[in-house]
Amino acid sequence: MESISILEQEYFHLRFGWGNGSGCVNWAMNRLRNNEEGEDLDIILLAAASEMDDVRPIVETLLERYCGTDRLADEFIAGKFVAALRIAYLHGFETIHSLDMKLSKLYSELAYVDWLTMLSRNCEYATDISEFEVPFEKEFFYISNLWTAAESLQEFKASYSREKSNQHDVFFKTTPEI
Repeated sequence: MESISILEQEYFHLRFGWGNGSGCVNWAMNRLRNNEEGEDLDIILLAAASEMDDVRPIVETLLERYCGTDRLADEFIAGKFVAALRIAYLHGFETIHSLDMKLSKLYSELAYVDWLTMLSRNCEYATDISEFEVPFEKEFFYISNLWTAAESLQEFKASYSREKSNQHDVFFKTTPEI
């Protein structure tokens, strides 16, 4: 099932509170509309779900069946989500304040992964201190470009440099003090 990654992403949004499950239902409805459900009763049940409380267990069953241990890691989906957030930010659909809430939640939910440290911090500080806006923008550019190019979590981690992220700090000095 080629479109399962779409369902994984929609389920990620549901679990993190950025969706109400309608994306999962729409995924199932599209499968039915295109006659791609393969007579899978769970896809039919998901398409018919009217209560969002019904969506979560059905999606979990589908993901377990079709992905098993090959499910996309939350960290990978989060990275792709961060890349999408930057596009929304550049188009004016997100603000530093709306990003702060999302990045802070991601950072804590992902157990404070290293690559989100400077981005989340700079975003939080930029909501109140204008000097942090440029470092935030630089780090957002850096992280989102890495995630856009990455085909896997391992590929991202091989490209990511904490030292480079640390350069996107207001307090970073390029020359030693005398």
